[in-house]
Amino acid sequence: MNTSRRNRPSAPVLALLATVLLAGCAGTGGSEGGEPELGPVEVNPATATLALPMDAYTDTEAERIRMGQVQQALVSRCMARYGFTYEGVRPAEVAGAGTGAGAGAGAEDRHAYLFGLADPAYAAAHGYDKSAGEGSVAKPAPPQLSDSAYVVMNGERPGAQGGTAPDANTEEEAAQVDSGLTAAGQKVPAGGCGREGYRKLYAPTKDSVDLLFTFGLASEAHDRSRQDSRVVDALKKWSSCMDKSGYAGIASPYDVVEKLGLEDDKGGPKAVTAAKADVACKREVNLVGIWGAVEKAYQERLVEEHAETLALYKKQREARFKLAASLG
Repeated sequence: MNTSRRNRPSAPVLALLATVLLAGCAGTGGSEGGEPELGPVEVNPATATLALPMDAYTDTEAERIRMGQVQQALVSRCMARYGFTYEGVRPAEVAGAGTGAGAGAGAEDRHAYLFGLADPAYAAAHGYDKSAGEGSVAKPAPPQLSDSAYVVMNGERPGAQGGTAPDANTEEEAAQVDSGLTAAGQKVPAGGCGREGYRKLYAPTKDSVDLLFTFGLASEAHDRSRQDSRVVDALKKWSSCMDKSGYAGIASPYDVVEKLGLEDDKGGPKAVTAAKADVACKREVNLVGIWGAVEKAYQERLVEEHAETLALYKKQREARFKLAASLG
């Protein structure tokens, strides 16, 4: 690959040109359809610095671990009502020690692989091995349950055909559902304590927004961004750069490992060489800067379209944090 910088404009000039040209390419696309106009397009931003609208509705890894601990505490309290001591598997024990490339940088990077590998230092050190530096964390086996404890935990008898036992989507609904099971002289909650713990935290009322709603919006925005003409053009340029670097026929950053047969050695010399070329080509065409701006624009559109539901989701998310605080 020709790495000469001859006749290249400076980074500030590139940033200005990218902003003007890409915003102009959006045409008249408004909030109702078409390709959205873009805000500033940064030049090769670090993925850790990307701030996307859906981040405001997404838990950090620390928050996910904490919510897992709270859910486990609710399950344990439910089991205790029926005379069972249940510790379960602590979420922190299975969370791992970091978040791939973000861990390598010493901080969480929730967008580390949103556009494929993008960190040149990580690529040079670890190639495509996302788990490098995390160590080996064995997943603890779930505690063994007696038959009676199994009934209370799962709301069905051992050996029952899965999915046939009475259940409920929310705690409000659960109050009206009879599981048909009793233990310690009390009715077993619909779906058992496992489901009760989830419902108390994530679905207490009938208006509870599905936990996957915001994930779905972020995924939709990403799918739209991949079809946007500005991203399609940038990907073509990236693919052409990869071709010149000796890696022909790769159309997407998500396909590099498979196309090059690196599945069994993602951190080996061959993978490192490919990863370095991959990231260099991304920087050559400003793929992260362009795609990040386009992704942000589509997320902004979806946030506007679903403002009412997202406001409710945010309120309920704050209520979960308050519940977590109350449980200590």
